Amino acid sequence: MKYKINKNERTPAYLQLYKYIREDIVRKVYTYNSKLPSKRIVSEELGISTVTVEHAYELLCDEGYVEARERSGYFVVFRADDGFAVPVENDKYNFHKQIISHNEHSYPQFPFSVLAKTMRKVISDYGDDVMEKSPNSGCMELRVAIKTYLERNRGIYADVEQIIIGSGAEYLYGLIVELFGREQVFAIESPAYKKIEQVYKASDVSYEMLPLTHNGIDSEALLNTNASILHTTPYRSFPTGVTASASKRHEYIRWSNSDNRYIVEDDFESEFSISTKPEETLFALSEHDNVVYLNTFSKTISPALRIGYMVIPKCLVKTFQEKLGFYSCTVPTFEQYVLAELINSGDFERHINRVRRKMRKECR
Repeated sequence: MKYKINKNERTPAYLQLYKYIREDIVRKVYTYNSKLPSKRIVSEELGISTVTVEHAYELLCDEGYVEARERSGYFVVFRADDGFAVPVENDKYNFHKQIISHNEHSYPQFPFSVLAKTMRKVISDYGDDVMEKSPNSGCMELRVAIKTYLERNRGIYADVEQIIIGSGAEYLYGLIVELFGREQVFAIESPAYKKIEQVYKASDVSYEMLPLTHNGIDSEALLNTNASILHTTPYRSFPTGVTASASKRHEYIRWSNSDNRYIVEDDFESEFSISTKPEETLFALSEHDNVVYLNTFSKTISPALRIGYMVIPKCLVKTFQEKLGFYSCTVPTFEQYVLAELINSGDFERHINRVRRKMRKECR
């Protein structure tokens, strides 16, 4: 095989192999329904264990690029040209059994003892500085911490200037409306998280509801929408629990690559995917600098901690500063320092990993 596994890299061997194969699937080196090489062959040619190969193949299965067929091997199910072709009969897909309750969305709480210890440390280390007004886009300490966290865990590489801190998703939705302008037409999933529609309605902007199918937004609806901005939750859209397949995510990217279109990626709770690798993001997949990535800490830490953030495209940083740079940050400085310390100390990621390990055990 042409792949080279660098065992001196910090990136684990299985992730290196996963990325190589994923790229070849997207580039049609491995075409739809073709069979991947056996684990034994890959293991021998690359000098890695079959367990490592199996781990990489399982990640590709988790994200919808391949599927395992009993006694046959692994076959490609990703089609780069999926979408905008055959209408999906939405009435055949019943969401009633899929609707997620709020209880199903609850996760083990972040340890209060760790949070209390971190708060005491921040007060001790920063002193009177916790009473200072935050910079408008958020404290540099938190924005840098989020930047490095996203690089390590989400494959998102952005400048600190692209990261904006705000008090929760609803506040950030409002900023997005102001950033793009009220004359734009937005598209949102149907059904979707109720507050998304409420914010757009309250902001008096035009929006279209695009029906969901079992693997994401209906292709015909996306093709025919008049919207120029797509607001989507690719992982476990609430309340249906639908996760967009790999083919569907690439369809969203293709849709956004023309006519000055943008995507708002609402990455709600994807950190708690039971996959051994976090879900791939549209922001990381896109090569056109046209995705706004949005996330909060309400699920990963506590809904009482009203802190969210968005990563805007580099091409919109100047526009954001000119139009919205005067807005004061809505998150207290003290809370921003606490969150930055939780991320920098590793406590935040340790909690996420504990929860994910627990969830994987429960699913066995």
